[in-house]
Amino acid sequence: MTPPNLPTPSADRAAPAQDDTPRLGWRDTLRVYLEPASLRMLALGFSAGLPLLLVLGTLSFRLREAGIDRATIGYLSWVGLAYAFKWCWAPLVDRLPIPLLTRAMGRRRSWLLLSQLCIAGGLVGMAFADPRHTLGPVVWCALLVAVASATQDIALDAFRIESADSRHQGVLAATYQTGYRLAMIWAGAGVLWIAARAEAPTAVVQAVGQVLPGVAYQNAAWQTAYLVMAASLLVGVLTVLFSREPARTELPPARNAAEWLRGALLEPFADFLRRHRWQAVLILALIGTYRISDVVMGIMANPFYVDMGYTKDEVAAVTKVYGVVMTLVGAFLGGALTLRWGVGRVLMLGAVLSALTNLLFAWLAGHGHDVTALIAVVSADNLASGIASAAFIAYLSGLTNVQYSATQYALFSSMMLLAPKWLAGFSGVAVDAVGYPTFFAGTALLGVPVLALVWLALRKNK
Repeated sequence: MTPPNLPTPSADRAAPAQDDTPRLGWRDTLRVYLEPASLRMLALGFSAGLPLLLVLGTLSFRLREAGIDRATIGYLSWVGLAYAFKWCWAPLVDRLPIPLLTRAMGRRRSWLLLSQLCIAGGLVGMAFADPRHTLGPVVWCALLVAVASATQDIALDAFRIESADSRHQGVLAATYQTGYRLAMIWAGAGVLWIAARAEAPTAVVQAVGQVLPGVAYQNAAWQTAYLVMAASLLVGVLTVLFSREPARTELPPARNAAEWLRGALLEPFADFLRRHRWQAVLILALIGTYRISDVVMGIMANPFYVDMGYTKDEVAAVTKVYGVVMTLVGAFLGGALTLRWGVGRVLMLGAVLSALTNLLFAWLAGHGHDVTALIAVVSADNLASGIASAAFIAYLSGLTNVQYSATQYALFSSMMLLAPKWLAGFSGVAVDAVGYPTFFAGTALLGVPVLALVWLALRKNK
């Protein structure tokens, strides 16, 4: 039996049944990507994707080059848990107005602007901090960026969900991912390229060309790179200023503080449980583990590149350009396939590919320093990631009720990161204990239970 679309939309934003949905041709499908809502999401996706690597992936490269040990780098990845706990303050973003700003700009845009300004401030602080002297300022500024970035995600997810119907969520997810990945090119390859160009020519390297951690590190070069990244937030700021606030869903006015708190904090979660009943456990289990293999592996990717002797330029060119371009291809392909095949099939495809491509890193760890092999491995991994991400975002979007879109989507995306980010904190210890090949193979095995959960979810939605 052919499984239908996996999301179960709320009654307020019900999707047409699969049999009644007209199938678009490829030309009409691709034309949707040029609609104004899609283009806005492209720019806002750039704003959302910029901070992530700067507090996780690129930061781990910077810290490893500064001589920070792998175990510490792994533990510092827990800064990313801010994304996993954003559901705690999502009800405030959903309901609480910002004095003066909300009246002038609207509920979603005001929170977007405030969070973007805080991200820029945190990046400036990270620029002037030197991890060789003390990690404290780096950690606190990174935490500010992570919290502000998570807040931006809350408001942006609600903005996206409220900007289109259920059927177009896959397309908006794909354009969001495109902007997100373009930002990751800039926050990954761009940072490394800028830092490499800003280095003084007296940097000391080993005769074999492998950077000795802590020796060749130049904080002034990284300072320049992070200041440029802070200025890049203008893309998001300008987009917010020139965008329109989506149509607001009016909620019944609260008669007192207790009723307001109940509506803001409890009702979004109660609504989800009422609509899905016991299947909510299955849905939350799937959400909580779908990206676990990629997240756990990803923390050690940049330390792996440093330890394998890849230079900044090599990492920038391969992992942050070739890889991200393949992610864009995967995101567009995933968005188009969800329109034609439904979310369920593409969700399963993404889960399979995400687990299998981690095995390629295990092979690369034993293969040695080889730029051609790195291109092949990173390209395959990012293609799989793009497909999986587009399908997963569409799935999460279809689960929300637009009355509580910010809070419910924050809950789902937080669940997606909570267990993986916590487990990823021990990734440095795991690599020290078993080595890179075994570690990467183990992250692939983490994806096996995900396949069973997707299969169960498909069966429950037949």
